[in-house]
Amino acid sequence: MRILFIGDIVGKGGVFTVKTLLPRLREERKIDFTVAHCNGVTGGFGMGRNHAVYLRKLGIDCLTSGECVYYKRDILPYIGKSFFLLKPANLPPGTPGRGWSYFNVGNRKVAVVSMLGQNGYNKMHTNNPYTYIADLVDKIKAQTPLVLFQFNALTTAEKQTMLYQMDGQIGAVIGTGTRALTADGQVSGKGTAFITDAGRTGSLFSVAGLDREVEIRKHLTQIPERSADGVEGLELQGVIVELDDRTGKALSLETLRMPCGEEMS
Repeated sequence: MRILFIGDIVGKGGVFTVKTLLPRLREERKIDFTVAHCNGVTGGFGMGRNHAVYLRKLGIDCLTSGECVYYKRDILPYIGKSFFLLKPANLPPGTPGRGWSYFNVGNRKVAVVSMLGQNGYNKMHTNNPYTYIADLVDKIKAQTPLVLFQFNALTTAEKQTMLYQMDGQIGAVIGTGTRALTADGQVSGKGTAFITDAGRTGSLFSVAGLDREVEIRKHLTQIPERSADGVEGLELQGVIVELDDRTGKALSLETLRMPCGEEMS
């Protein structure tokens, strides 16, 4: 199975890039299943209901999130009804939504799990992701060997620790959280694909996908100001992971950087 994981879609520029590139990318690269990280799709922080619906219509099979999952209030009644929209699984019990889901792809079934790290998220009170995934993985693998784990964290140490804990147990550990594509994509000797961060989809010439002039001004003046979407140098970043249908082990991981080739009107 060939899985496309799209790095954090940020703002209108990110959505435009996906709309422009995804159909051709799925056809040319023979993609079976598409996952996109959407922690900043609506104004750089969180995801609104309209964006969730629209990205699904564009052909994304599963939408993952992070610490901004509940920033847009209109997502709250929607996320609990949507099997394709994931919250971090290690959020406290009772929060709306699901942290993992199963998807039928032809005669195969793939599971996607989302979790949140702990360092730097001072406003989030999560369960320990390392103990949580250890208890969860056997339950999921009883349903399917094809498992992709998206881990949103701010430090490389947290994400690399998770790789070595889960090495050989699941097919892919995809890091998100810093919106910067890293150069350490690999497949381990035990058959787990890993990358510290799958990057972002949107403006390359920006501050984490946001308008650089606004972000500079905020740092210079220390005066709060609403961030603006970046639209220069649009690019799709992410990875393509190929998993063995029978064992679920990773066969390859390829990083992606695809210029949009079109400007927003």
